Amino acid sequence: MYRALRRSAAATAYLVAGLRTALPSMLGLLALPFAGLLALLFVVLPWLPGLLRPVRTLAAIERRRAGRALGREIPEPYPAAEGPTLERAVRLLRDPSTWRDLAWMVLHGLSGLVMGVLAIALWPSIAFALSMPLWWWAAPEGSVSALVVLDGWPRALTMPFLQAAVNTAALIWLLPYLARFQARLAGWLLGPSRRSRLTRRVERLTETRAEALEAHGAELRRIERDLHDGTQAQLVAVALRLGLADRRFDADPDAARALFLQARDGIEDALTQLRTVIRGIYPPILSDRGLPGAIRTLAAGQHIPVRLELPGEAEARVPAAVEAAAYFVVAEALTNIARHSGAASAEVVLRRSDSSLHVLVRDDGKGGADAAGGSGLAGIRRRVAALDGTARIDSPAGQGTTLEVELPCGS
Repeated sequence: MYRALRRSAAATAYLVAGLRTALPSMLGLLALPFAGLLALLFVVLPWLPGLLRPVRTLAAIERRRAGRALGREIPEPYPAAEGPTLERAVRLLRDPSTWRDLAWMVLHGLSGLVMGVLAIALWPSIAFALSMPLWWWAAPEGSVSALVVLDGWPRALTMPFLQAAVNTAALIWLLPYLARFQARLAGWLLGPSRRSRLTRRVERLTETRAEALEAHGAELRRIERDLHDGTQAQLVAVALRLGLADRRFDADPDAARALFLQARDGIEDALTQLRTVIRGIYPPILSDRGLPGAIRTLAAGQHIPVRLELPGEAEARVPAAVEAAAYFVVAEALTNIARHSGAASAEVVLRRSDSSLHVLVRDDGKGGADAAGGSGLAGIRRRVAALDGTARIDSPAGQGTTLEVELPCGS
């Protein structure tokens, strides 16, 4: 019973709070026919963006309320407002989200007002009905009723309690249903439609494809640069030493032997550089120790304490590309912390769900990190976007930096 009353109280609070948007919506209904007529006559068309701003403000308030009630964020469905005023006005008329907002305003203005008033009235009506047997006889005849007029003690001792039972049932079962209906109505009308979600998905895939190509090209250029400037130069030097040693072998065996030894050292250096290039492609430590072990190694090499929250080895197993990206994110983030943050401590959290890998890196440094400032954050975003993941950076000045990355990895 206590849980039912808590649900009813929460539903009442939600429906009553809905009056903040229902009352303005109801008032706006009176102006809609005139505004629509003027818009059709192109008299008010240049001012249409400004006239729709209050509607979108109300929709934004309701979107946040409904998102909290539904436990999920309801994204805004509006496209970017660009271009001249008249062009934006025409685009607003063609935009389905504009008409969905107006439809919500009509439905919410009518139903939200009724639901809010009902939610307010049900609670005192129960107390009113239960107290009626105590004072009905002192009221003027016919002025007090509990569904029917009370004209005797039999009715006074039965009908008020029946009314209280009906009101209590409505309070416990009807109000939560109405609150869910109101939240779902807002989520359906004020969120993006299926078509707009598909459009945004295509745009997102186009962006991530471009990011993937850019990240792939940058990786190829890095490998080519490392091979050209390092390994290739070492091998050319080895070839020259071997050629000189071959020419001096008969005339000066000792000098030839020294050149052979230098060539051997050069080959060892070239192999070291090749191993470094290979580690940049897929760090061998991931194969040897897995992602949690590799992150522990990264944390152990820091000059500040790093608190770790990592899953087990079996739970953290993800595709190799996701593993490499997560390792790169943590390594780059810890490098940024060491170089730029001035932090006294850091934290790395790794969580695995059915469909994604969540990486969080936080520090208590000076904050103010900027992805456009060449701090490595832009590289993290490119690497994450290449896998259709998301990266969020929160770095207020003086309050540290939080990097959250979500990488899809399938079930």
